[in-house]
Parts: sequence; structure tokens; C-alpha cells
Amino acid sequence: MQVDFYQLAGTPIEEVVPQLAAKVLESGERLLLVCADETLRDILDQRLWDYEAASYLPHGSAGDTRETSQPILLSSEPQPVNKARFIMLADGQWRDEALDAERVFYLFDDSTLDQARNAWRSLAGRDATETRYWKRDGGRWREGP
Repeated sequence: MQVDFYQLAGTPIEEVVPQLAAKVLESGERLLLVCADETLRDILDQRLWDYEAASYLPHGSAGDTRETSQPILLSSEPQPVNKARFIMLADGQWRDEALDAERVFYLFDDSTLDQARNAWRSLAGRDATETRYWKRDGGRWREGP
């Protein structure tokens, strides 16, 4: 399993989430987007609707009647009822339940940097877990040391 740590470092989360979500959909996978903060979930929900002028990223919210069929499902909990194998932790809060996924995108900023460091250390010694660190460099994501 792969865990990708994305340090936002001033890049707005509402810019990062749809970019990564679009890549997940392009790969043919489903995504569970986890965020405990309802206000932030609402912002991300709207951003997925208006990500590109000509289209939107198909998605829904946990608890909706069609939650199991959504390509992208927004939820406060890391239970992939949409059968997503990819999970995005968008609020900087690490959840060990995400380790059941094939791939985890863990987004964090300066306010959750210590939690990210703790998660990195706890994952470092696990077998079958590959960690990668990504940071923004000149408008593009670059894999860091």
C-alpha cells in the first residue's frame, strides 16, 4: 500500500483536492474523500462541481441515496461505502483506518505538520507500506526527500 504525504505549504486545499481527485478518476479508480469539518466538506463539494468550466468531477456525500455508486464520495468517516480503494485525508487528520486502502493521499498544512510527522514515523517501520512525500515547487508537485 502507498501513502502519499502532500504538504500544502500555502497552496489552498480547494485547489489541490480537485486536481488529485481528477487524476484518481482518470486512472479509473474511485475515491473516498475524508474530512471531519463539515464546512470544509461543503467547500470541497462546491469546488468539485466547478473545478473546470466545461465539466465537473462526479461525486456525492455519505448518507445520500446513491452513496455506494459515487466515483468520489465525501465523508467524515474513512469507510469506503463506494468501494473506493483510494482514500484522501483532506483535513490533516491521520486515521489508521485508511491503511485498509490501496493508496492514501494525506494532505496537511503547517497547522497539522506535527501530526504528519508522527504519521510518517509510525508508517516508516511497517512492512508493505510505501511512503512518499510531495511538495509544491514552481506550481508543480515534486517528490521530496
